[in-house]
Amino acid sequence: MKKSAKQGIYVVIVLAVVIVGIVWLNHHFSRANSVVLQGIVECRSYRSSSKLAGRIDSLFVAEGDMVSRGELLYTISTPELDAKLKQVAALEAAAEAINREVDMGARKQQIDAVRSMLNKAEAGLALALASYERVKNLYDKGVAPRQQYDEALANYRAMQATVDAASAEYALVREGATREQREAVEAKVREAQGAVDEVNSYLRDARVYAPISGWVSNIVAEPGELVGSGYPVVTILDFTNRWVTFNIKEDMLEGIGLGHHFRGYIPAMDRWVQFEVYYISSEANFATWSATRARGGFDIRTFEVRAKALDEVDILPGMSVIVYGRM
Repeated sequence: MKKSAKQGIYVVIVLAVVIVGIVWLNHHFSRANSVVLQGIVECRSYRSSSKLAGRIDSLFVAEGDMVSRGELLYTISTPELDAKLKQVAALEAAAEAINREVDMGARKQQIDAVRSMLNKAEAGLALALASYERVKNLYDKGVAPRQQYDEALANYRAMQATVDAASAEYALVREGATREQREAVEAKVREAQGAVDEVNSYLRDARVYAPISGWVSNIVAEPGELVGSGYPVVTILDFTNRWVTFNIKEDMLEGIGLGHHFRGYIPAMDRWVQFEVYYISSEANFATWSATRARGGFDIRTFEVRAKALDEVDILPGMSVIVYGRM
């Protein structure tokens, strides 16, 4: 009886071990064959650059710094632009001086000189007229010859033309520049001012400021190095705009749509978080998956799916998010 009892106990133990083994194997293989989706946390990044090429003069931030929008990041040395600014500023000053001169008109000394020439011409005209009248009276009486009369008449007409020319010159000096001349000078002033504004615009871009508040993740140049126009020197990450990106095969997209909720595990934080899908790529990316059958198979494409966390969680870019099974 005792021997039978022992045999029964042994049988129960063996059966228990077998059952436990079967359960473990079933759990192991089912977990091995279960679907696991892995996503990566990403965020919006901004690359600060300047439209100005030059040598970095000073760098005011370091990798890992938190910066505020409008904070100075770095400056670029611009000796060539400084010299160019002096040149265009001198051109602007010269154009403005000419414009002031045109507005003021002729000097008083110039006006007085032209007026004197006009008075002289008028005096000569009066003398020529008197001479002409005397010669004409003598010519009419037959005393003076025809040649003397013609000479007196020609001299009178010449002095009249001199007076007309002096009068026109005097009127021109008093009136000043014409409208066309004024417009031409004003255009030169605007052209010079535009050149100054252009250089100042480039000089302002020699000081690069943070476009957003965020975390400095990368700096690719140091003071003293030359950078080209548009070269991204400082990269800033915007932690207020974070999401998780999954690349999901098309045969696993069933049930996933905009607004779909799912739970994901964050290994770095040992925490489960609720997510919501807000973006699914409209065009599939080609994936080189092998066909499931030799005939009638097909290549499977993947779609990019993005989701945002619904829970308050401080996830960092680069962290993984694991989803067991389908979303």
